[in-house]
Amino acid sequence: MKQRVTGVLVLLAATAVLVGQAFAGGKAGIGWEETIVAKSGKAKTLAELAKMYDSSSCIECHQDKHDEAQKSIHSRSIYGTARTAMTIMTTIENGLMEEPYSGVKSPKDVKVEHLMGCAKCHLPQLADAEDSVAQELVTTLYNWKGALKKKDKAAAKKEEEKLKSVSINCLVCHNRNAITHKWQDGYPKAGVVYGSKDGDHPSDKFPKMAVSPIMSEAIQCGQCHGMGPNLELDEPTQCCTSYGSYLWAYKSEIGQESCQDCHMKKSKLGHNIQAYRDPAMAKAAVDFKAETFGYYWRDGADIKPKAVVKVEMINRSGHSIPDG
Repeated sequence: MKQRVTGVLVLLAATAVLVGQAFAGGKAGIGWEETIVAKSGKAKTLAELAKMYDSSSCIECHQDKHDEAQKSIHSRSIYGTARTAMTIMTTIENGLMEEPYSGVKSPKDVKVEHLMGCAKCHLPQLADAEDSVAQELVTTLYNWKGALKKKDKAAAKKEEEKLKSVSINCLVCHNRNAITHKWQDGYPKAGVVYGSKDGDHPSDKFPKMAVSPIMSEAIQCGQCHGMGPNLELDEPTQCCTSYGSYLWAYKSEIGQESCQDCHMKKSKLGHNIQAYRDPAMAKAAVDFKAETFGYYWRDGADIKPKAVVKVEMINRSGHSIPDG
């Protein structure tokens, strides 16, 4: 299987950093002006950002894929299971506000750049928005938390839905993040959906299809399920490293499967893309064997029953566990 990680990986990573910085900042190579954000202008509100990457037009022809994707936590990537939303606020309070050079003294000081440590994966299109969107996102998070504290379920649900209005959806994978090596393969164009084919596409909003060189490769997922510290950020962060583990511990040993093979094809979950939350995925990832031994043990004058449990676990996945 072709693995689209060529050349010296350190050089590749450095290039990706440079391209990522340029793309986020709107200063990039030839073709950037054809991207969705370049044509739309940076979003000023959450609603504008949601509209910029609105994938509702995909449902007409791809209802099954849409329904699968809606079951995935990708469809609520900022809210998550509520833990993600809470963790972002923890990042603000116990991270940004305690870092003397961040410029953040209160949540009202938070800008896009401050959130990218989380948003780089949980909402990469936030880089295509102005700081007003970061502020609106922060305000929504705190309004949601406040409503929960007051046990106002209706208000909490309203803020929750606003958080879920922006997420990892069809256009993030099939347009915005469909090309990693932008100086080599070009920038993703507005009006084009990227996958495995070139040609016309029966959609007014996206009339063209184009081949993404990474859509079936692990690096497509590796953009978020990363290689370790995000050293391109002013405040590097360490979070998910399954792609790095996949490269060094699996592919280096001639492993042949990609992320998509295990998390989409073999699992038969398609665009649901589950992992440890799905019992079948967890069962496939780990072999587990337990043996128990019972006996009586003399402790001084007393004879007491004892048990020994011997547990053996073997990782059958292509990366470290636990992760995510």
